Amino acid sequence: MATTHNLGFPRIGAKRELKFALESYWKGESSLDDLKALGAQLRQRHWAHQADLGLAAAGDFAFYDQVLDMSFTLGNLPERVQGFHGDALDNAFRVARGRSAKGAEDHSACCGGVAAGEMTKWFDTNYHFIVPEFNASTEFKLDPSRLLDQLAEARAQNVKVKPVIVGPVTYLALGKAKDDSDKLALLPRLLPVYAELLAALAAQGVEWVQIDEPILVTELSAEWQQAVVTAYQALANGKVKLLLATYFGQLLGNLPLVCQLPVQGLHLDAINARAEVGAVMAQLPQDRVLSLGVINGRNIWKTDLTSVLDWLEPVAGQLGERLWIAPSCSLLHVPVDLESEQKLDAEIRSWLAFALQKLDELKVLAIALNRGRDAVKAELAANSAAIAARRTSPRVNNPAVKAALASINPALGRRKNPYPARADKQAALLKLPAYPTTTIGSFPQTGEIRQARSQFKSGALDEAGYKTAMRAEIERSVREQEALGLDVLVHGEAERNDMVEYFGEQLDGYAFSQFGWVQSYGSRCVKPPILFGDISRPKAMTVDWIQYAQSLTSKPMKGMLTGPVTILNWSFVRDDQPRSVSCYQLALAIREEVIDLEKAGVRVIQIDEAALREGLPLRKAQWKEYLDWAVESFRITANGVDDETQIHTHMCYSEFNDIIASIADMDADVITIETSRSDMELLDAFDNFNYPNEIGPGVYDIHSPNIPTQAHIVQLMKKAAERIPAQRLWVNPDCGLKTRQWEEVIPALTNMVAAAKTLRAAS
Repeated sequence: MATTHNLGFPRIGAKRELKFALESYWKGESSLDDLKALGAQLRQRHWAHQADLGLAAAGDFAFYDQVLDMSFTLGNLPERVQGFHGDALDNAFRVARGRSAKGAEDHSACCGGVAAGEMTKWFDTNYHFIVPEFNASTEFKLDPSRLLDQLAEARAQNVKVKPVIVGPVTYLALGKAKDDSDKLALLPRLLPVYAELLAALAAQGVEWVQIDEPILVTELSAEWQQAVVTAYQALANGKVKLLLATYFGQLLGNLPLVCQLPVQGLHLDAINARAEVGAVMAQLPQDRVLSLGVINGRNIWKTDLTSVLDWLEPVAGQLGERLWIAPSCSLLHVPVDLESEQKLDAEIRSWLAFALQKLDELKVLAIALNRGRDAVKAELAANSAAIAARRTSPRVNNPAVKAALASINPALGRRKNPYPARADKQAALLKLPAYPTTTIGSFPQTGEIRQARSQFKSGALDEAGYKTAMRAEIERSVREQEALGLDVLVHGEAERNDMVEYFGEQLDGYAFSQFGWVQSYGSRCVKPPILFGDISRPKAMTVDWIQYAQSLTSKPMKGMLTGPVTILNWSFVRDDQPRSVSCYQLALAIREEVIDLEKAGVRVIQIDEAALREGLPLRKAQWKEYLDWAVESFRITANGVDDETQIHTHMCYSEFNDIIASIADMDADVITIETSRSDMELLDAFDNFNYPNEIGPGVYDIHSPNIPTQAHIVQLMKKAAERIPAQRLWVNPDCGLKTRQWEEVIPALTNMVAAAKTLRAAS
């Protein structure tokens, strides 16, 4: 009898209830008790969805981030928040975003905001986690209350659960030493706290604990491999059974090591590591459970259940009750419920499965394995029909797009002249001062903007009225920037709901959900568009808006586009062709927009590639293939313009030091990056690499409500000037400003412009 279980469930709620509750609390509009009550309601609902599984997940719910929660469970708090005497949840928010709710700071030793914790991507997903911080004196002290409270809630609901925790090696590997100390030297201090945690869970009657170690699908040095062995030998004598969960990739060289660890079960991502199932079965001791992730936890296409059963049935025959089945990873990365999508195209909807539907697929597989396929004959037939319909649909394949793809040649990806020659022409045309100032593209999405968009979508506002409202917001953004004294302006993106969805809505080959929200970080949710077919651009997408904005000012106006790699990586992508093919299709479509912007007189064009690094394979040995087609896709997009047109790109919250050469190969005239939270550490890459073009290190952390001071910005830019020649430096925020309020943005940008003037005076 195969056992079904789940590795984690989306926590935001089917209607983003958690997002709205968080933002209400942070604004001081609701109480902490209200927020906690909403969290309890969501957990209760999510366990109800998982109640008929063998084991549901507990501890996967977080008000902000599960890695941050693990830091608090382990007592690993940054020194700057250790003087806080209020509720622990408020303190977690202080680490995550620099401050908590209005009034919560009254319980702090210092009443102002603090530096927010560094944030980066969870492996190769678009989910951001708060990076654990270490130093040589870091100590750990257990606080199991979060997990114990959730266990008590599940027990009261009569749901059988297994707690989910981040494993010790992954926790250390993902953290950052804030001094020159060795993170692995902390392992002997960390393991006793993990052992204490497992003992506390055992005391509550817990049988199984899921301990997530996705670091095992990456390349590990001999030192880190030994750390894995040391960790699990130290935890082997506990009274709970450990399910070691790996996901997002293959084990490869770590496979023999993992199979011999003293744990009671192993979870393997059988979507990405299907080829390793046989080797794992051969090497895993006969008394161990093998959990196979047979439902894709990161994409929304229906599972081909018959195909899965064809290979899974022989496995079940060999393993018997030792076989568990589950999604490949936590369902955190997909929307909650397809049943909410009543406006989605019916044909495309029939091809999809969100989190709840994936759990249904899991149940069908379990019944087929345990009772035979005839027991779910109707379900399997309906599934096969949907899979076949998608495969043969004429909406998926466009011969004209395939012909355009075949015509791609190396010349499409080359500018007419190298950067030095272009830079001279651009300087003569744009006439910018030293340390030119700009922003990344978006300005606050005000209530008025959202109301106009909502009314337009509902039909309460006609197209002419909507355009008038958006033009008014664009004019406001332009006037504010002129008053601030910024050098290169943006139109503010009032008309855009999302930097990817906006473009997908205007490209053939995309579909859109109404409630397909996925958490990106904290209260920030995104609704990834669904890339289901070949991509083409029927008409210009941004030109009219940018032309209007340029007509309002004599200063240079940036055309704002999202690049092909980011559109790809932030979409739910078709799984019936290589990702590179879809990316080249996107590149050709966005290239047309770039050329049209230039024809319209726009001489500064930003093509955001915020997700370039996110798409990297988890193993460095596989990086080159990805970077070759990703960089070439950007170059195809950007390089159809004259030398005088200045091409910008932007990357945020990505550790890219190890791919700096590939970023240089993109050959953008200007790149803007995040450096504020990392205190310019990302610029370490330039110590050993002579970056040839211009760069804007982000000096304003827009993910925090804290307002940077002029002195702080000057200090950061001076650090940057130690690595990059001052004549090639720009001054800008680290990301777009759509999530901030005007009352935060104006003083922050005022300080930024003042800092640039100070730097010019000193140069």
